[in-house]
Amino acid sequence: MSRPVQLVTELTEADPTPGMRRLQAFSVDGLWAGVVHTEAGASSGWHHHGEHETSLYVVAGRMRLSFGPGGADEVEAGPGDFLHVPAWTVHREANPTDEASTAVIARAGRGAPTVNVEGPDPV
Repeated sequence: MSRPVQLVTELTEADPTPGMRRLQAFSVDGLWAGVVHTEAGASSGWHHHGEHETSLYVVAGRMRLSFGPGGADEVEAGPGDFLHVPAWTVHREANPTDEASTAVIARAGRGAPTVNVEGPDPV
């Protein structure tokens, strides 16, 4: 049986990580969608997304993701860029600019969508 298409016009506060604000558009079995806002110059706390594979599409500003042993690896993205964060990858997001950044998030997986942690594995 088919279900109707739903229009989502209001987002709700979602799984917080210090330094960023996530808003959920919807969550269904196996899929989470929303947006994230990171203030100018801010850096998030360390976290991972459990078994969720995460896609970020940067709409505005810049996003720098740190990951890997000791958090020494980095990748930076700007408007129009996609980022893929593999399941279980401990990372943090930073906004290296003086303007807020916004990205659209889609996560595929099950379980808690965000798990805050102390930091990455040491070098």
